[in-house]
Amino acid sequence: MTARLTDQSTTGPATATPVLRTRLLAVAGAVIAPVVVWTIASPLAGVDLEVATGDTTQTVGVVPVLVASLLASLLGWGLLTLLEKRTPRARGIWTVVAVVVLVLSLGGPLGAGVTGAAKVTLALLHVAVAAVLVPALRRTSPTR
Repeated sequence: MTARLTDQSTTGPATATPVLRTRLLAVAGAVIAPVVVWTIASPLAGVDLEVATGDTTQTVGVVPVLVASLLASLLGWGLLTLLEKRTPRARGIWTVVAVVVLVLSLGGPLGAGVTGAAKVTLALLHVAVAAVLVPALRRTSPTR
């Protein structure tokens, strides 16, 4: 009986560690991916990433890209964790919510971008985050 309890206590953290590691890597990848897109588009290709906010125009730099992608990734992870504690269908619900949030988020860059190239690039920043985050976090959520 003692050996059995020891086996159970060692399998708990062993199964949690890969999930945590994968989720942390997903967040890191979801932060790096849009920075790569931004780097290719803005400094290298010369796209002026400007958005119109009312009467002013603002340039989108790398820091806002980093902060926005990190916040979105952590919120996505938090929502998945919350759903996993409350429903056995967390994976499916979270995936639907994530795709809906992506689609809705595209309204910002497509409506606020000053030029066509800026609109496309800003939309790609959103897609880059989702392309990494959604499949990676979805894969870590258990099916029941």
